[in-house]
Amino acid sequence: MANVISDETIEYVGILAKLELSDDEKEKAKADMGKMLDYIDKLNELDTSNVEPMSHVFPVNNVFREDVVTNGDDRENILKNAPEERDGAFVVPKTFD
Repeated sequence: MANVISDETIEYVGILAKLELSDDEKEKAKADMGKMLDYIDKLNELDTSNVEPMSHVFPVNNVFREDVVTNGDDRENILKNAPEERDGAFVVPKTFD
């Protein structure tokens, strides 16, 4: 483990994360952070010069559909479902005076 995390670093991270860590938790966090940094160092050893940068793991396509009106102005059929209708609109109870 080449990356050794200091006690001050763990204290600082705990303050930033608003965590109160016990001594055992601090030691475990130091070991875990060291392992993470070692893994990042290992990934940095890879030759990525011929790899195209990407923002997503999967290809991103436009997920929006065309905005096409499919039901149009079918006011008569829609108002058939209304319990009460007046002047081509639903009549609903007042919500406030």
